[in-house]
Amino acid sequence: MSMKTTPVFVLALLGAAAWAQVAGVRRTDLLRHDSVVPGREVVQVRVDVDPGHGVPRHTHPGDEVLYVLEGTLEYMPDGQAPVMLKAGQSVFIPAGTIHAARNPGTGDGAGIATYIVEKGKPLIKLAK
Repeated sequence: MSMKTTPVFVLALLGAAAWAQVAGVRRTDLLRHDSVVPGREVVQVRVDVDPGHGVPRHTHPGDEVLYVLEGTLEYMPDGQAPVMLKAGQSVFIPAGTIHAARNPGTGDGAGIATYIVEKGKPLIKLAK
């Protein structure tokens, strides 16, 4: 299976999927597979984030687990203290949790994000 790299994140606009570019963030799709749980799928992506860049507040239609491969990534769930992660550390973000993420460091940041989500829904939806 070939990997697909895109400099974008999926948004939900007026009920239709659309693509919007996020500067300094690249996503490489690694895996998309039906889950054993009916109506769910497993999606795995590599996310590369340039220093000083990040992803605005958003949600996912399922749980997210992120493992940091290199650098430092900061996850900022609404209503909670930010979580600073370095290479080798992980974070769990429950379904529907509004959060943002960024690379506060001076070097490249990268992680593997695994999602167990509702099949057929956009992977990422910007929060209002």
